[in-house]
Order: sequence, then structure tokens, then C-alpha cells
Amino acid sequence: MGLTATKTKPAAPRRELPKSRGGRPTKTAAIERDQRLIEVATRLFLDRGFDATSLDAVAEAARVSKPTVYSRYGDKRGLFAAVLRREIARWLAPLSAAAETQLSSASDISVEQRLVEIGREMLTFTCGPDAVAFSRMMTSQAINFPDIAKLGKEEGWLKAVATTARFFDRLVAQGALDVDDTTIAAEVFLDVVVGHTHRLATFGTALELKAAEKRMRAAIKLFLAGALGPADRIQSTAKGTQRRRPSR
Repeated sequence: MGLTATKTKPAAPRRELPKSRGGRPTKTAAIERDQRLIEVATRLFLDRGFDATSLDAVAEAARVSKPTVYSRYGDKRGLFAAVLRREIARWLAPLSAAAETQLSSASDISVEQRLVEIGREMLTFTCGPDAVAFSRMMTSQAINFPDIAKLGKEEGWLKAVATTARFFDRLVAQGALDVDDTTIAAEVFLDVVVGHTHRLATFGTALELKAAEKRMRAAIKLFLAGALGPADRIQSTAKGTQRRRPSR
């Protein structure tokens, strides 16, 4: 999926923000302005890429003055960091929601099925077009702007690991998993479940959903081969024995 330039619509007349008695926009108006700026910047970065997006273009499309954009974000890198931070938060929300949902699931649902449901959510949002586009931009700008790469790691990868580790902590407490370090387990899980597929998407390789899910399920089985808790290990062994038992 390439990032191609698109024509933008002519900017609408600039709308004056409600002013406080001191001459500055009210707090509510300033929040609305910042949200509009981020929304516009997000679309321009996605449509044009990092290099072809200018602060002047963002200001014009968002109907705000150029000094406002510069004073708020400093430069294009600061604006991109603000956009990236918001997008990462949006990508992480489904992971947290999926983890909570699976923890509250019926007790007869296997750990494997719980992880499959989480893996499916992760594939959806980490391999979506917007996530892939931002991943490409981060990769291309990491050498010139290492602080952007650091932001991606700290706000994205490390928070995803922490969320998954907390989920594993509770599974360990329930006796469903048997791992010594849930942080390392979370890193391994995230990498084997979606890492490969996300890298392929970032490189522009066409993805087939059924093939990606098949690989995800196989990766989860491999992960659980060394991580199942005693109760689930016994249950899994029993199921395997039943499958191997010859029919009469």
C-alpha cells in the first residue's frame, strides 16, 4: 500500500474562535481547535506521507493561523508526535478491551481460545491501513528523528507489552498459565502472534485474512506449549489423547 498524494479541497473561510475577556480563545474553543488540527494533520500525513506534509498545509486545511500551529507544536516533528501519540492510544484501546473481555469470560473457555480472540483483535488494528502507514513513516524518520522512534516504542510497544503482561498476571493467578516472567512472556506472545504479519504488511506484502489467522492460531499453540498452567495442561493432554485414540 503506497502513500499517494491527493488533492485537498479548497480551504473554507477561517472561523474565528470564541474569545475570552483576555482576548484568547476560551478553553473549550482551544480544545476544539487542537482536536481539529490533529484530525486534519492525521489525514494529511496518511494521504501525503511525512515529507510531503507541511505545517502551512495543515494550518490552511484546519482553518487556523500558521503562528497558532507553530506556537502549539513547534515544528512538523512535534505535530507528528502529537498525531502518533493519539493514534497509538486508539490502537491500544482494543487490546485492553479484549483482555478485559476475555478475563471476564466464562470459566469453561480455554486459555487458547481467549488468546485467539485477543490475537484476532490485534491483527485487525495492527495490520490495518492506518497503523501500517504510520509504521512506515516512523521507520523512515527514525534515523533523522530518534525521539519519534522512542515515542513509538514507549507509547506503543512497551504499553502493549505492559497491558498483555497484566492480562497474563491474572491468568497466572488463576493457574491458567505457568510463566516466571509475564513481561517476557508478553513480548514473546506479541511478537510471534502479530509481529511477522505486521512486518509483512509494513513492507507492502498483500495480506490474506484467513492465512494470517491460521498463522496466528499456530503461533498461539506454540506459545502455549510451554506456558500452560497445570490445570489446562492436563485438560489439553486429555483432549490430545482422545484425538489419537483409534476408532472402533
